[in-house]
Amino acid sequence: MFEEKMDALSRMTAEHMASPFPPGFRGLDIGDQDMVMLDADAYGYATSVLEGPLTEQHRAGLTRLVAVFDKVLPAIDDEYATRYYTHVRDMAVLAAEAESLREK
Repeated sequence: MFEEKMDALSRMTAEHMASPFPPGFRGLDIGDQDMVMLDADAYGYATSVLEGPLTEQHRAGLTRLVAVFDKVLPAIDDEYATRYYTHVRDMAVLAAEAESLREK
């Protein structure tokens, strides 16, 4: 199960890097969240999970980040950006799932 999640996470990060950033979202804040930083943080956590175990502090940060998407996603009114950030959220969720399996 762990290896399957890691393989899926690797594919998701590659897909993410191939996707253009949503036009008009640079410098945009939604719900007090800078959309560029939200994107970068999610990618950073995902790649960190792929590289090895997270520290306790980073695991907590990833959990907080996933919760931020619950506030931000409903406020996005652009179809492409909604798909883009849903993929980013799913990548962060998968990273958290893989990391939790690593602990076992």
